[in-house]
Amino acid sequence: MAKAAPIPVIDISGHGDDQARIAKQLVDAAADFGFVYIKNTGHDISAAQIEQAFNTSKTLFESPLADKKRCKIEKNNQGWSGMHTETLDPKTQRVGDFKEGFNFGPFENGKATQPIPESITPHESELAAFRESCHELCRKLLLLFGVGLGVDPPDFFTRAHSPEKPSGSILRFLYYPPPSATPSAQADDVRAGAHSDYGSVTLLFRLKGQAGLEILPPDNNWVPVPVCPPGTEGDPSPPILVNIGDLLSYWTNGLFRSTVHRVTFAGSATGYGDHAKELVDDESTTEPRYSIVYFCHPADDTPLTAVPSERVHNFQGELATSNVGNPYAERKVLSAAEHLQMRLQTTYLQLYGEDKNKQ
Repeated sequence: MAKAAPIPVIDISGHGDDQARIAKQLVDAAADFGFVYIKNTGHDISAAQIEQAFNTSKTLFESPLADKKRCKIEKNNQGWSGMHTETLDPKTQRVGDFKEGFNFGPFENGKATQPIPESITPHESELAAFRESCHELCRKLLLLFGVGLGVDPPDFFTRAHSPEKPSGSILRFLYYPPPSATPSAQADDVRAGAHSDYGSVTLLFRLKGQAGLEILPPDNNWVPVPVCPPGTEGDPSPPILVNIGDLLSYWTNGLFRSTVHRVTFAGSATGYGDHAKELVDDESTTEPRYSIVYFCHPADDTPLTAVPSERVHNFQGELATSNVGNPYAERKVLSAAEHLQMRLQTTYLQLYGEDKNKQ
């Protein structure tokens, strides 16, 4: 059995005096690992909501190819992306990622504001409610981060993520075909290239038994991140995996770690270091892999000003050493929208390459 990443599991359902303790635990996890498991008690997002979202995801990816192509991804980062469309690690990947994805932008009155496959239109209102629940959970976490950092006012991050303002926040469905369906994959290929996330915080929902996610800790050796760490096997749903994105790392001067991660085939390797040679118990990479991600971003016009926190202020000057393998966390940007645009141009080489070819 592989040694799993020692990411803490935190129950954020407490109130009152518990809030300060929970906030400290979250801040410590964000600083040490850049990842944290949130125990899924069903209080913020119910097991039924998550199950329905996965069912809708499977329906979407089983839709006719022509229907998915009708909804192909545009430069607003919304829509369907097919196999090899994304290249998350263009410096080392031979080909694009071995996955399909579908990005949902905002919903209005329970309806999508973009083309979606006809097969999932009966579930629009459920998707809208799920996306809203994800955003509210992110704002809850951001408030706790503010409390744990002693930010004045503590809702500094939360106010920057108002659901009423345009932002780059995206609900994403992902489908990774089984290795048996991708015979062209070579030993060094990965399902999703090594990358850090672009925004503030990310929520990741996974299904039991589906391996593949790895993180790159400071010792530069890849380690697997199990779906159900010890103590969560009997919970209604696997814990929600939360990770810090580049913008929150930037805002905190590198105190919060934006950790590089990837999704692999069994036995793959890259120049970043040895692949985690074994899987954790009861997990496999031989089956199709489905995951659901919510990428939470600040409002587009948010200026990345200094966080009013003494702890963050005292951490200045260490950004370059706190984000192993992540060059983007060091990049200075003016606004949330500008940062996102920079990252999308490097991720969707085919989409943005069309513009270069026209020049």
